Amino acid sequence: MNSSIRIRLPHAEDEKIWRQMWADYNAFYGAVVPEATTAANWDRILDPSSSMGVFFAVDDSGVIGFANYVLHSYTWSESFACLIDDLFVKSEARSRGAGRLLIQHIIDQGKEQGWTRVYWMTREGNTKARALYDQFCLADGFVRYSLALDGIRPSAGDS
Repeated sequence: MNSSIRIRLPHAEDEKIWRQMWADYNAFYGAVVPEATTAANWDRILDPSSSMGVFFAVDDSGVIGFANYVLHSYTWSESFACLIDDLFVKSEARSRGAGRLLIQHIIDQGKEQGWTRVYWMTREGNTKARALYDQFCLADGFVRYSLALDGIRPSAGDS
């Protein structure tokens, strides 16, 4: 792990790099996300009253990764649950610990703020990501059913 990687909150001037990485993330999953949705996501990320946020992994070269997350009520607890909705590290920065630091930072935030759980998902065949995720916890055995009412259907993402 590289100790020069830090985790930080977003700034308005991060929009361009976030959009570039967001486009790469969506391309990996074969998802076509409308520009209006991308713009709305960025607006929500910067809105302190929104349940959506992002943490950035940065090194001396700048932003190298992100974790988009959503806090939400959870029926099995009085506390919030946190979905790490999207996790991405630039290809040239992978295997240096940025993904691990992003996940751990969100877990630490959850412990500090009293959340009931942190969870995330990936494609079953995304073996590179799962090798990291399995170091935090094992898959819980639930099967996700997803009906795309907006027409966005990821078609790729296995490695």
